[in-house]
Amino acid sequence: MFDRLEDVLRRFEDINMELTNPAVVSDQDKYRSLMKEQKNLEPLVDCYSEYKKCKETIDDSLALLDEESDPDMKEMLREELSESKDLLPQLEEKLKILLLPKDPNDEKNVIVEIRAGVGGDEAALFAADMYRVYTRYAERQAWKVETMSVEDIGIGGIKAVSFMIKGNGAYSRLKFESGVHRVQRIPATESGGRIHTSAITVAIMPEVEDVEVDIDLNDCKFDVFRASGNGGQCVNTTDSAVRLTHLPTGIVISCQDEKSQQQNKAKALKVLRAKLYEMEQERQHNEESELRRSQVGSGDRSEKIRTYNFHQGRVTDHRIGLTLYKIDQIMDGDIDELIDGLIAADQAEKLLTMAQ
Repeated sequence: MFDRLEDVLRRFEDINMELTNPAVVSDQDKYRSLMKEQKNLEPLVDCYSEYKKCKETIDDSLALLDEESDPDMKEMLREELSESKDLLPQLEEKLKILLLPKDPNDEKNVIVEIRAGVGGDEAALFAADMYRVYTRYAERQAWKVETMSVEDIGIGGIKAVSFMIKGNGAYSRLKFESGVHRVQRIPATESGGRIHTSAITVAIMPEVEDVEVDIDLNDCKFDVFRASGNGGQCVNTTDSAVRLTHLPTGIVISCQDEKSQQQNKAKALKVLRAKLYEMEQERQHNEESELRRSQVGSGDRSEKIRTYNFHQGRVTDHRIGLTLYKIDQIMDGDIDELIDGLIAADQAEKLLTMAQ
């Protein structure tokens, strides 16, 4: 591990030198690439520097204790030594986590799809609630949300919605949200006060650049239709909405949020690109599943990952056995504690795999 850390430190120093080179500064592409690499290495370099200082403090304190005769000074050195000895294993653990292989998609924007499942109108109402959860969470992170398409049911519920969240590290924070989310509560339409169980599916896909997935437009069928719902003056007056059918896979995507056909077509292609990328990732994951168990749960949207029990005021994530009694805060977008727990569990699993 420490050989790798020394290599990282040397690379960081080389980057700093290159960034002072006028030829590199004038080459914007190379300059941006080096700045990005520097930013990615910085947390690891800072932690390693702190680790080395901590070790030096331990060595110096031990040496001075043998030489020092003043009781007060010896006591101060013992306290400093004790603090550094407690800190050292924590820094070593942090270094191991920082050295874990990075998910190449972690810094990407995400496309989120929420679909009502079993439960009829109540599932659609919960889909609308979860749409609010993620948009509120995005606001807390100062991320931008762009709605791409919405199928509402007219009573405040949503049959399906797709939207993009743009922000640094959006995928790294939201990627474990994919799966079936189950809700247990008394529906507003229930006169007998009985608790119903409904479910929705959530899909989290990284935004994919054109160069990562090649789409043959000959494989795509585009239909245009008149948009409905909110959308300004163009709604119900022009055929601006677009329905894209990808013939080889049968994937169908509708976009009507923008005012022009071209804008909706571009958004539909963006969603298709993300879906095709996700399908390829899933294929690779299935091939490697016997060799690699580094994700919290399978991420399969057929897997029940979380239950929201309103009657008991609790939310339980079944993958890590975490139960929180703060459902009101969670439904207002305060989901950091859930996400942090999932990330910690994923890191622990990866560390265990590396140690084997």
